[in-house]
Amino acid sequence: MIIKKIIFAVFLSFLVILGSWYYHNQTAKNIVSGVIKNPETSLTSYQGRTNILLLGMGGEGHDGGDLTDSMLFISLNISSSSATIISIPRDIWVPSMEAKINTAYHYGNERRTGGGLALAKSAVSETLGVPVHYAIALDFQGFVKAIDALGGIDVMVEHTFDDYKYPIPGMETAIPESARYEHIHFDAGLMHMDGTTALKFARSRHALGDEGTDFARGVRQAKIITSFRDKSLSTSTIFSSETLSNLKSSITSSIDSDIGEVEQGGLFKVLIGLGSKDNIKNISITDYLLNPKSAKPYAGQWVLLPSPSSKDLQDYVKENLGK
Repeated sequence: MIIKKIIFAVFLSFLVILGSWYYHNQTAKNIVSGVIKNPETSLTSYQGRTNILLLGMGGEGHDGGDLTDSMLFISLNISSSSATIISIPRDIWVPSMEAKINTAYHYGNERRTGGGLALAKSAVSETLGVPVHYAIALDFQGFVKAIDALGGIDVMVEHTFDDYKYPIPGMETAIPESARYEHIHFDAGLMHMDGTTALKFARSRHALGDEGTDFARGVRQAKIITSFRDKSLSTSTIFSSETLSNLKSSITSSIDSDIGEVEQGGLFKVLIGLGSKDNIKNISITDYLLNPKSAKPYAGQWVLLPSPSSKDLQDYVKENLGK
């Protein structure tokens, strides 16, 4: 459910960016051209599917800020306007890199400017056995800026909670250890949140009681995404050229993407057909991954390997994409 909401949030970002460009930028002509064209000709695809990799990272100020600890593979069926989503665990070992998959973006950019997206796509393709046509990388600070550009969002906090170990960016190795964390507190009820507050609400992992579970965190993330969507689609946003322009600037300054303008139009045309939840399915690959008994061959790191083999994992992915 959370992943389904995420893809709609991504769709929303495209929608607002397109609207902003339409009002403020001449390149909108190229985007509109992509909307008019048949997506089967404007988008790169394989066997009728366009595959996109979404990467999320901490960004500046976070330890390992360009490690992509959130990775989603989204396969769009162009003819049926449907999507299949696979969450990529960050600890998958990539033999060609001799490193974890979440380091691909970092090492790719180290090799050459713009190489991060290319290496990340290659690593995911090597793992899943299918091509990756486009990639989008967004750091968490981009989400903060986007919420601030909207003037904040209103979120219903279901339960009062405290988290005494929320990590402070840049303080990961501070001494004493208590200096690495801050205490965050939320009271139950409707709360207006700026971007920084919304991020803390969504990311808190060590809240006391039931709010410290992964399930509760998922529910909070869904609330943030839903509130962001609602505020973005409100008349106060859509009919404000200043808000649209600020939102576009906040998002694009934090996004790294290899999707061209005409292709954005084609992608928008496909995404707009994803209005029904029945058109989106999620598949998990965790049953085809295992942690090896010895970490020695993997530089002592905790990693995940395809099981029983890479072919089994890739066959499973291809079978589900073909349905």
